[in-house]
Parts: sequence; structure tokens; C-alpha cells
Amino acid sequence: MTSRRRKATVSLILFVLPAFVLYLLFLVIPMLQGSYYSFTDWNGLNKTYGFVGIQNFVEALRDDRYFRTAILFTAKYVVFDVIFTNVLALLLALLIESRTRAKGLFRTIFFMPNMLSVIISTFMWVFVFSKVIPALSEHALFGFLDLSWLGDPKISFWSILLVSVWGGVGTLMLIYMSAIQGIPQHLKEAAIIDGATPFHMLRYITLPLIAHALTICIFLTLNSSFKIYDLVYALTGGGPGRGTQVITMNILEEAYQGNNRYGYASAKAIILFLIILVITMIQVTVMKKREVEA
Repeated sequence: MTSRRRKATVSLILFVLPAFVLYLLFLVIPMLQGSYYSFTDWNGLNKTYGFVGIQNFVEALRDDRYFRTAILFTAKYVVFDVIFTNVLALLLALLIESRTRAKGLFRTIFFMPNMLSVIISTFMWVFVFSKVIPALSEHALFGFLDLSWLGDPKISFWSILLVSVWGGVGTLMLIYMSAIQGIPQHLKEAAIIDGATPFHMLRYITLPLIAHALTICIFLTLNSSFKIYDLVYALTGGGPGRGTQVITMNILEEAYQGNNRYGYASAKAIILFLIILVITMIQVTVMKKREVEA
């Protein structure tokens, strides 16, 4: 190895080392420790604990009805959030890109929710659901809004979904807009000359050529939807009862909020990790095969 290449290698290692150390300390090592504790009955406090094998996993999947309910609620939320957020983001990207003026203004307007923290924006929506909408529902014109937006589990699900889509659509919109801008202009012009309608343009040119963006956006929404916590906690706290409790809330409740079953909570976290891993791997594998080159 020449002196120049050696110096370049050392520089690269020194550049990457801080990020690698942080990644190792705050992600890899805690994950390995959590995997180990998932096979124990450790309560998170005592220095001693016993090895219980796969008992924690069996209990979580077979005997813990609250955990199964949280899985079902989270799965329902993930399906609707992925579909609604991506469809709305794609529609906004198409509409904005079809305009010749004020693109920057519309991009800014729809991206503004991402400039707020989740907790702050959620508290804003709590005020809307608890104060603004009830005030509007007192008028005959808005009487249909007189609903228990955060108190009824069936309705609060849609309230959570509304806030989630509102906060997540901006980032995906920008990704879709970047992909649409990357479509070669000569393909669009050729399709127009051949008499293609806007629907044909969307189906046979736009969607196939932005498939890579679809893969990325669906991957991002799948991951964030399965790991949602702060938004649900700030809106409903998992209630009423456990009607809107997601998996992450169930795990933290098991580990810290009175139960102190850290080993059992670690097993639940491993189950969540495996669910996300399998679903995202299938999603990426299937969608990668449908991507085409421009």
C-alpha cells in the first residue's frame, strides 16, 4: 500500500470512527443486551435474575391478550397510515409538479407540519379536538362534528390517523416530487405525441419510473408506523382503557410503569423487531423487482 493510499485509509477510518462508536454504544450493544435479557426474568433493578428460555415469548404470544390487542391495533394503524400517507403525498406531488407557478409556496405550505416537533403538533391537535371542534359543533351547520374524537376508541383511531398523515405527508411529498422531476422529458413528450391521456401518462410512465421512490417511501412509513409512540401517547395515552394502545406503549408499560418485567418487555421488543424486519424485507424485495430504469 502506497503512502498516499495509507493516509487516505487512515483519514477515512478517523472520519467514520465517531459515528461508528456512537452507533455501537447506543444501538448495537443495547440491542444485544436486550436480546439476552429477553430470555431472562430480570426486573430491570436486581443484580440477579434467572434464565427462562423462550417462556417470555410464549407468554407474550399465547397468554398476553393486551399484547395481542396492541398488535392488532398497530397492524390496523400501519395499513391505513401507509396507504393514506403515500397516496396523499403522491397526489400532492403530482398536482404541484403540474403547476408552472408557486411551486415553492405549495411545497413550503405542505412541508410546514414537519418543521414542528411531534409533541408540539400533537398538543395543537388535542386543543383542536377538545376545544375548537366542540365549539364548531354547537352551530347547526357543524352539528355532525359533535363526536367524542379522543374518547371513543373507534373514532380516536381516525383522529390518530388524521394527525399522523398530516404530519408525515410533507416529507414523502418532497421525495415523490424529486422522483417525478427525474423522469426524462423526452418520454413525456413522446407519450403526448402518441396521444396518451393523463391517466395513461400516470400509469405507464410516471408510476413505473418513480417505483424507486415508492419503495423508499413505503419503507419509511412502514418503519415509522410500527414504532409510533409519542403521537398516540400525547393524543390519547393509549386510552380510553387500552383501546388505542400500540405495541411500543405496551412494551414500555411492561418494563417501567409498575410491572417492572424488563426481561418480558425485551422479549416483546424482539417480537416487534422481527415483525418489522420480515415485513420490510418482503416489501423491499417485492417492490425492487418492479423498479425500472429510465
